[in-house]
Amino acid sequence: MALDVPGTPPWTLRGELILNCNCTVFCPCVVSLGQHPPTEGHCQAWSGVRIDQGSYGEVDLSGLNVGLMLEIPGLMARGNWKAAAYIDERASDEAYEALVAIFSGRARGTTGLFGILVSEFLGAERAPVSYENEGNARRLMVGKKIQGEVVPVPGHGGKDIVVTNSEYWMGPDITVATATKGRVRAFGRVWDFHGRSAEICQIDWHGPS
Repeated sequence: MALDVPGTPPWTLRGELILNCNCTVFCPCVVSLGQHPPTEGHCQAWSGVRIDQGSYGEVDLSGLNVGLMLEIPGLMARGNWKAAAYIDERASDEAYEALVAIFSGRARGTTGLFGILVSEFLGAERAPVSYENEGNARRLMVGKKIQGEVVPVPGHGGKDIVVTNSEYWMGPDITVATATKGRVRAFGRVWDFHGRSAEICQIDWHGPS
């Protein structure tokens, strides 16, 4: 099956995404659409994706999880990103190749911006990727590489604080969260973003157009 463009089949991913970065307060990229620098001048982040329903042509991606590591030297919109992906070890060979195509940006569509903004794709690896919900907490475990947990920041009346109707690439509604655990030990990086900015987003991505 040809995964590179041209000839990329239609694909969809529906589910949930969490992200934790080194910003000390809520990530300014969400509302500035990458035109405002991260609070620390650069971005380091891990992310997890739970695929509730998904397909890549005839390949079923439902029930799989993906872990990501991102490094951005300045303004998000200026590119020069570095990225790596951890693909659920339960994925078939076809599903693995499909997810690499999607998360490297080669499959175009919603994640096609990775192909434009990522200057160095550090690689993709099979790994035990666990995405769990417990109460209002979301937990991502990628072996010993990524160990993360995020919880929504309570707002008025205890309800979640949500940025709605945004043009953010991940989705229009972003729940403001914080990390109760955020450890990364991967590709020579050693990070700990406990207590830093986090996001929760319901995703409905598709491609290739």
